Amino acid sequence: MKLKNIAIDGPAGAGKSTIARRVAAELNLIYVDTGAMYRAIALYMIRQNIRPEETAKVESVLPDVQVRIAYQDGEQQVFLGEENVSGLIRTPEISAGASAFATIGSVRRKLVAMQQELAKETAVVMDGRDIGTTVLPDAYLKVYLTASVEVRAKRRMAELAAKGQEVDLHAVEEDIRARDYQDMHREESPLRKADDAHEVDTSDLSIEEVTEAILALYQEGN
Repeated sequence: MKLKNIAIDGPAGAGKSTIARRVAAELNLIYVDTGAMYRAIALYMIRQNIRPEETAKVESVLPDVQVRIAYQDGEQQVFLGEENVSGLIRTPEISAGASAFATIGSVRRKLVAMQQELAKETAVVMDGRDIGTTVLPDAYLKVYLTASVEVRAKRRMAELAAKGQEVDLHAVEEDIRARDYQDMHREESPLRKADDAHEVDTSDLSIEEVTEAILALYQEGN
């Protein structure tokens, strides 16, 4: 029987992780945050003082990078080798690095293969930038979440403030615009809405409203 996987794509700050986690909980499916996998790669490269433009260096060490996903008490944990890096990969530096290293084809191919294997083992709710177009092109349900830059920046500000970090709203908006451009213009698997994806603008919707909309689409059989 074909697994009823759900693919959720969209730009930074659209609410993908929050919504995907809630939808997975409601449907008793496994949640896979693919962005966290790219963040782990970025953390490794930054620790090695390797820049995204140093493609040859990235590719030379990539076989040594071991990224693993595990679940503890129902929560996804990301491991770099044997180190749980889940709490280390949510900084602005790592976020920017993840988008930059994700433009490298060999990095994407390594992680896409891992993600596809996860989705073959059990039904998942997977969020990222190229899930519906590349990772799970035959997903049971595809959703493209979006929101205005201003709304996404305010959400990011609130998230950072909750962690005790102070940043300028204008700087956050510029960072989001830069990430959008980079994600949408990379050569390999650029961010775009799949032809058969349902677009949901989360700008003026609550988390509960977005979750309910996606659950309705799932129950309707896509």
